[in-house]
Amino acid sequence: MTIQLVFLARLRERFGVSREAFALTADIDTVAALLAALRKRGGAFAEELAEGRAFRVAVNQDVVTFDHPVHAGDEVAIFPPVTGG
Repeated sequence: MTIQLVFLARLRERFGVSREAFALTADIDTVAALLAALRKRGGAFAEELAEGRAFRVAVNQDVVTFDHPVHAGDEVAIFPPVTGG
C-alpha cells in the first residue's frame, strides 16, 4: 500500500526530490501521522516539517487539515503557503 508524495517549491529544493512513492504502514492513517513519519527521517525533513513551520498539505489536490485521513493510492502534496502580488 503506497501513496505518492509530491514536494513543491522550497520543499522540493530542500528535500532534493519532487515526488516519491511512500509505503504506508498501519499506524500512518492521517496527514499528521504521515508528517510525523517524514520528520523521523531527520535533516531537512525534520526542519521543514517541524511544528510551527509554514506549509500546507493537499490530498488528491484538495487542501486538508492534518487530521484528514490518507489511503493507499492517494497523492499527498506538501508545499509552502503561496502569496502573490
